[in-house]
Amino acid sequence: MIINGTETAKKIKDHLKTKVHEHLKSGHRAPCLAVVLVGEDPASKVYVGHKEKACLEAGITSKAYKLPESSSESDIIALVAKLNADQGVDGILVQLPLPKHISSEAVIDAIHPSKDVDGLTAFNQGCLSLGRKALRPCTPAGCMELIKSQLPSLRGKTAVVVGRSILVGSPIAKMLLLEDATVIQVHSKTPHPENFARMADILIVAAGKKHLVNASWIKKDALVIDVGIHRGSDGKLTGDVDFESAVGVASAITPVPGGVGPMTIAMLLKNCLEAYEARVYGNSF
Repeated sequence: MIINGTETAKKIKDHLKTKVHEHLKSGHRAPCLAVVLVGEDPASKVYVGHKEKACLEAGITSKAYKLPESSSESDIIALVAKLNADQGVDGILVQLPLPKHISSEAVIDAIHPSKDVDGLTAFNQGCLSLGRKALRPCTPAGCMELIKSQLPSLRGKTAVVVGRSILVGSPIAKMLLLEDATVIQVHSKTPHPENFARMADILIVAAGKKHLVNASWIKKDALVIDVGIHRGSDGKLTGDVDFESAVGVASAITPVPGGVGPMTIAMLLKNCLEAYEARVYGNSF
């Protein structure tokens, strides 16, 4: 089975649009997402454009703050502080990567946790580690939605995560543990990671290496989630998993494109709405 992330994301966004409309009918303002883009990175510009379009479709106000490549770290942190104080802004997203002379860690941690719709601040990552409610990182949260669409209960399942980044690998390992899966995490320093991968009922590949995983890594009828995305010389997108070989072994698999990617933006909008509802109604996460 090919897991259709585009279709699942559309259902989530349609639900969010309905909820936003209900808030507007009640006399409240629309949720607001502030996006900070530093520099002229082409891919970042494309991603920001996709996010702005998705906000528009869901009825969420999007504000873009575009700063030159030469901006200092203090300039960006000052902007974040201003957005933190703005009661009309519910979510703050700083588009990564930032220019090399700027500390992404310092900028991200300047975002107030209640507006951290990327779920990347130390506070929100800490809440995830402790199993407390908080805004969750978008891509891992999207992966979990896709996994749960196939396996409503993960109790007793063995999940193997390939990768340990703070953006995907480490947070999704924690999310899987919170769902009572038995989790094995492998990375670039793990000898023979394919031996661990073959133990997986659920295999999540977020290594950032094109076609690292092929059919020989995959246990028969495993669920495979491919987080990687790479553009070939022919312009086509592909993932960390060799889809053509894996599709004959896995019980279900996400394609690239059309798998995890659309879910990331859907979960960003969901986080923004949750942050808005917490601000407007005093709800907890």
